[in-house]
Amino acid sequence: MTSSIKKIKTVALMMLIALTVFAAVAMLSSLVPGVTAEASETETSDAVPAAGADGDKALAAGIAIGLAAAGGAVAMGIAIAKAEESIARQPEVKNDVRTTLMLGLVFIETAIIYALIVAILVIFVL
Repeated sequence: MTSSIKKIKTVALMMLIALTVFAAVAMLSSLVPGVTAEASETETSDAVPAAGADGDKALAAGIAIGLAAAGGAVAMGIAIAKAEESIARQPEVKNDVRTTLMLGLVFIETAIIYALIVAILVIFVL
């Protein structure tokens, strides 16, 4: 295995970890109740309402984005590694492989963007 393929796999793994952490932070931040101002002496302080459906929506959206991002990162890493491997085997087809690789990466990224749109619709519409 060449060093460039190892580097690409490492970068793909780091992207996967970063996107998973981002999704987890997004889920947790949406589930934590907001900070409320102190109630005055005349007002009665209400208990913080349960997360309910809003928390479930946030959890579903976070899971959807996390899975889509993780799957996309793994797919992109594999595609790039295979493209580098094929260029290493046959350097004369470098331009054709790069063109096909870029087209494939665009399709993978499009699937991730569709997951983002669905997650936004889940949060704000449903």
